[in-house]
Amino acid sequence: MPVMPGAEPFSADPVGEPGIGIVLSHGFTGTPQSMRPWGEHLAAEGFAVRGPRLPGHGTAWRDMQATRWPDWYGELARAVDELAGRCRSVFVFGLSMGGTLTLRLAEEYGDAIAGICLVNPSVTTLRRDAAVAPYLARVWPWASAVANDIAKPGVTELAYDRVPLKAFVSLRELWDLVRGDLGRVDQPTLLYRSAADHVVEPVNARLVLDGISSTDVSEVVLPDSYHVATLDHGAPTIFAGSTAFVRRVDAARTAGSTSTSTPITGSTAGNPA
Repeated sequence: MPVMPGAEPFSADPVGEPGIGIVLSHGFTGTPQSMRPWGEHLAAEGFAVRGPRLPGHGTAWRDMQATRWPDWYGELARAVDELAGRCRSVFVFGLSMGGTLTLRLAEEYGDAIAGICLVNPSVTTLRRDAAVAPYLARVWPWASAVANDIAKPGVTELAYDRVPLKAFVSLRELWDLVRGDLGRVDQPTLLYRSAADHVVEPVNARLVLDGISSTDVSEVVLPDSYHVATLDHGAPTIFAGSTAFVRRVDAARTAGSTSTSTPITGSTAGNPA
């Protein structure tokens, strides 16, 4: 299926060799459109930016039925690997399931990832119907959509109008893996959480913050945004705060570094540690 207009992946490189690279991941059933304004801001700040379109996303919801979490993870890992070959510091930013994947990358890549920024990350759900999804997926292909939770008038998220259930079952498997390994995340972490989120419950942020081992951790509550905060009232706060975060972490990392490169490890999507 052709890619929906606006759902294309994006990238940007500064003039000359980039010092800092940032990979941005959209969420489940979403597209790079939800991350593009953030990416444009970061590119204007002089960073190398990659916004991949996760496999099965941005075309038709049936395409997503044939994909699983290692496919989505692998697309991001390739972007991380590419930037790591050119940049002294690589960061990963993620929205919702993009935050889940960001955490998995941090768990597997270790200090090859300089820091992470999460916006309403998901690692579980309290919805009772989620428990029957593995059984329902055997006889029915989709459930009601979770997209477009935005408080700002006139703004629309480009995403599927339904949830492919087989893909959702795979997301649940990813949640289990990520929660089990949260203690391996020790990179500087900036987490944005919307005060009113109709998709991801507050327990998700608490599980992440309580589970990771990072000592450099900041949580920012967005008072007037819903789930897709990167397109909502809180977007300027996210953009400015994440830029300052990247510059601070990179400066400290560069000052404390005794070598010019960091080996990449753990990038195989299908072999979670």
